[in-house]
Amino acid sequence: MHEYMSTERIWELTCPGLPEEVGRVRRWTRDVLHDSPHADDAALIVSELGSNALVHSASGSPNGSFHVSLHRSPGTVVLAVTDTGGGATKPHVETPDEDETHGRGLGLVAALANRVQVSGDDYGRTVTVEISDQHQAPARPSARGVRVGLPAPRSMA
Repeated sequence: MHEYMSTERIWELTCPGLPEEVGRVRRWTRDVLHDSPHADDAALIVSELGSNALVHSASGSPNGSFHVSLHRSPGTVVLAVTDTGGGATKPHVETPDEDETHGRGLGLVAALANRVQVSGDDYGRTVTVEISDQHQAPARPSARGVRVGLPAPRSMA
């Protein structure tokens, strides 16, 4: 490899706080990861996190926005979605009743990822998700609300 070339790539996109931007960021993610086995999972994850930013923070307000970054290296994709803050709660996995129509999204994200981390404060929160070829069992919340991965590998069959 040439000394000025890297196998790691980073892309970033800032979206206005409009519902149609979730579809745009999903297509963008698929385009960037077109040759990755993680493209579909990453597109689903970024759709869920973008939607959550619009619904649960000031990102969905008339002047709101959300920011997506995608870091790709061999075998690993790291996605981060940052909202503009103002949410009433910190993102967390819920266990909704079977009849509930909302509340499963972050649990789905955790099931697809090796690691999920939430950082930030009332002025903006970032949910960072790592997907790799060495996929593990779904992440689970710890007692302090920090996400940790379980050590059992997931079958790729």
